[in-house]
Parts: sequence; C-alpha cells; structure tokens
Amino acid sequence: MPRPYTKRTSPDGSQTIRRWVQLAFVALNVWIGVEFYLFVRQFEVLQYTNRERPAGVEGWLPIAGLLNLKSFFTTGQIPLIHPAAMVLLGSFLAMSLLFRRSFCGWVCPVGTISEQLWKIGRKTFRRTWSFPKSLDWTLRPLKYLLLAFFAWAAVMMPAEAIDSFMRTPYGALADVKMLEFFRDMSVVSAIVLAILIVGSFFVKNLWCRYLCPYGALTGLISLLSPLRITRVPDNCIDCAKCAHACPSDLPVDKLIQIRSAECLGCMECVSSCPAEGALELRALARRRISPELVAAGVCAIFLIATGVARATHHWDSPIPAAFYARWIPMIGSLSH
Repeated sequence: MPRPYTKRTSPDGSQTIRRWVQLAFVALNVWIGVEFYLFVRQFEVLQYTNRERPAGVEGWLPIAGLLNLKSFFTTGQIPLIHPAAMVLLGSFLAMSLLFRRSFCGWVCPVGTISEQLWKIGRKTFRRTWSFPKSLDWTLRPLKYLLLAFFAWAAVMMPAEAIDSFMRTPYGALADVKMLEFFRDMSVVSAIVLAILIVGSFFVKNLWCRYLCPYGALTGLISLLSPLRITRVPDNCIDCAKCAHACPSDLPVDKLIQIRSAECLGCMECVSSCPAEGALELRALARRRISPELVAAGVCAIFLIATGVARATHHWDSPIPAAFYARWIPMIGSLSH
C-alpha cells in the first residue's frame, strides 16, 4: 500500500524566486557586455566618447581573479590591475561557502542559459538523456583536472611575476582579448561551442557538469557549507520526483543528506517534492533555510563585496585611456 503522507498545500516558491535572481544577473551581464563592447569600440573607430569601462566585466576573467587572489594572499596587497576579478571571485566563493554551490545555481549566466537549454530540450523531446554511469563518472572529473591545471599555474607563479604579467598589454587587456575571442572566433572554437550548445538540449547542464573549472572550484568550496538538502524518511513517499528534477542527476531519493560537490543548491528537488516536510534545505541538518534567505544572502554578498571594493577604490583598474587607445587597435597582434 502507498505510504500515507501530508500533501504540500502550496509550492515553496523557490523556483520563482530563483528565476528572478537569475534574470537579474543575466540582465546585469548583458548590460555590462554592451557597455564594454561600446567602450572598446570607441578606440577601434578612433571616435572617443569618454565612455567608461565597466569593471564588472572582470567577472568573466576567472584566471585573472585566481592569479590576483594568489598575489593578495602572498603579499597582503590588492593588485592594481583587474582587482574586480579578485573581488568577484571572492564573492562567488563566499556564496558557495555559505549557500552551497549557489553561484552556479543562482548567479552564473552560463549556468542559467545551460539550464534553460536542457529544459527546452525536455519540453521538446519529452525527456533528457544521460550518459551511461561508467562514462558519466569518467567525464565528471574533467572539470577538476582543468581546475588543477589553472590552480597549479597560479601557485607556481610568484606574486612579482603575476604583477609584472598584469601590467603587460596582454595582461592588462585580458578582457579585450576575451571579447576578441567571441568576435573573431576560429572555426574550431565555433564547432566546439556549437557542440556544447546542441548537446545542452539533450544532456542536463552539459558544460557545467563536465567541463567548467569555475564550477569545480565552487563545488569544492561548497563541501564546507553548513547547508544540506535533507530528506526526512518518515515523510518521504519514495516517488523519486526529486531525483528526476535534480539538474545534476543526484540520487536525492536514496540519501538522507546531499553532501555532493555536484549539488547546485538550486532547490529544484525541494520544489518538486509533493510531501510536506519530506525534503528541505537545512543548516547543520536542523534549521530549515527558506529560498528567500538564500536569495537575500546571495545578493547581499554580491552587493557588499562590490560596494566595499568601490568605496575603498579597489574596483577599477587605473589604466589610462591613452593605453587603450594605443593597444586596442593592435589587439590581434598581442601575444603572451
């Protein structure tokens, strides 16, 4: 006989709240992208408009953030070039420490787009596909190998060398080089990007799950988080809807707590659960954490980090317009 249970009387609202947070960060990134493109473009057409560079674009420079973080811990000084990259990386790690891998599940625009792609695929084809378990667990470590490579490079590079590199045209214009990569993409890069996009319609979070070193780093940090998705067996009806909803394909219905670094803290599983009190996000396995608190915490960390950086003048890189005017027209010729 089916286990009696108390049906949830109303949805927890977590996904509506998360969608608004995701939309806000996507909109912010679109605005930053447009402003940065116009900033670069003014030097390419030699019609200066005194448009300011949005420092938030450095959120797309995780390697610069990692290098600057290493330099900061070594010297105790916040680097002059690309300080926002370090500030943003630090805020994303703080989110992961306090609220699981919430950067990936609530903030990252790539994660948001990836999520929407597989959900569109599921609506279109009535299902998503998974790799065989043996292949899945063979591919998942790839992102950790990429992270290990970048971490090794950061650890091995002396702080003085990091500072010298950041002051070179290549280092100072890393953000412009990133823009150039997308504007003048090679055939190989375009093919790889197309494969990832098409594949994301069929496989949940293809890029995030197997290849993103940023996600690997936030996942490892999230292991220290006091928050866990917690299942209460006495209230659980074993419907497995939570496991079906999980973007990371974790066996939520089989575990008491989700401790995996693959958990995005997105609360999709909690939202899908029909039984009252069967599945919750809890702190230290006791106190229930509401989606409103997660949303407020994630946004507060971001706003406090960026606000303090601005107030203490550790946000914008002190690169003069003359430097951009000289080197941006020659960006294609720059090499490390």
